[in-house]
Amino acid sequence: MIKILYTFFLCSAVAVFGQGKNFFEKGEVQLQQPVEKVSLKYENNLPFVEVNINGKTYNFIFDSGAPTVISQAIYKELNLRKKYKRSIKDSDEKVQQQIFTELPEMKVDHLVFKNVGAIVLDLNSAELGCLKVDGIIGANQMAKLFWKVNYSENVLEASADLSNFNVKEYDIIIPFESQPQKTPTITASLLNKDIKLTFDTGFTGRLEVSDDGIDPKTFQHVIKTFGTRTTGAFGTATPAAGYIFRADSLKMGNTLFQDERIGTGKTDLIGNEFLKDFTFILDWKNSNIYMKRIAKSPSTLESFGFSYRFVNGDAMVTFIFEEENFPLKIGDAIISMNGISFQNLDKEKSCYYFINRVEKDLDSLKLQIKRGGKIIDVQMNKKEYLK
Repeated sequence: MIKILYTFFLCSAVAVFGQGKNFFEKGEVQLQQPVEKVSLKYENNLPFVEVNINGKTYNFIFDSGAPTVISQAIYKELNLRKKYKRSIKDSDEKVQQQIFTELPEMKVDHLVFKNVGAIVLDLNSAELGCLKVDGIIGANQMAKLFWKVNYSENVLEASADLSNFNVKEYDIIIPFESQPQKTPTITASLLNKDIKLTFDTGFTGRLEVSDDGIDPKTFQHVIKTFGTRTTGAFGTATPAAGYIFRADSLKMGNTLFQDERIGTGKTDLIGNEFLKDFTFILDWKNSNIYMKRIAKSPSTLESFGFSYRFVNGDAMVTFIFEEENFPLKIGDAIISMNGISFQNLDKEKSCYYFINRVEKDLDSLKLQIKRGGKIIDVQMNKKEYLK
């Protein structure tokens, strides 16, 4: 069971306007061995790799839902040239103009990428800054190789030849279409309706669908929610009504997945809470994802029914389950949690508690909250949902 409803972090599913595919075809890669092993660190439901640029080590997310990205700091340090500016849209449908550039060389362990197209973004804002991310190895860069991924063992392998991976061992085959920035989009079928899901290793959640044409209230097991639990490249999503539900079946590729837990949102995504149950191979040459199950997460959800963010040093309730007599409301300020003060935290402390959640692995919580100038004591117990 999921022990806590985390604040999901989302820095991917970036869409680019007014730009042909040529920019994302740029670059080449060199390998020293037929199969190169890459150091992978899977933390906070995100895959991280070490990148070396000009002899300096950086922390990048391995993110199939986004194009390659570098921080503004790297762009300035290397004195790179601006190719042009284009509008891009993040996963929360916020649009900004950003610089497009070309990175002369990047080393990922023994892989050497040259002349890769990259977008320059501010990676110090909000929760993203807490993760100390310097960039993203995106789909346009990944597409130059075949990749084998196993989060549970921190295994990431790359090869220029698919035959170096024994795909016959992988019984699940899911075809995909590539977007201009090479992001894989797969077709899933839910209630006899086709949904285009972005295969997104930069999304910490499980499965998310926009509720256009899907009525979650028709499902037997459903939770009504309100608020926001995602952050995109350009900030936090706007609070909205939504649902978490359990679908009897969801078809992807040649496989019917049973009792899948799905949330609603602005975008259609498949993320790491789902992918961590599999070893998978990404194959852009044949437009296939090969998967082999290694674990089975339960379809039920165990949660306190709320989530929170740190805003200007204070913890604010930003997401709740809308059930009768639920004790918290959107906008409540959490003064303390189990005796730990959440007031007037500096950035370092805010980041510490964002990553090291006090409530993780606990079954009960004592909260002191402030609402409309009034201090309220709240006792909460974890509950099991979607039973």
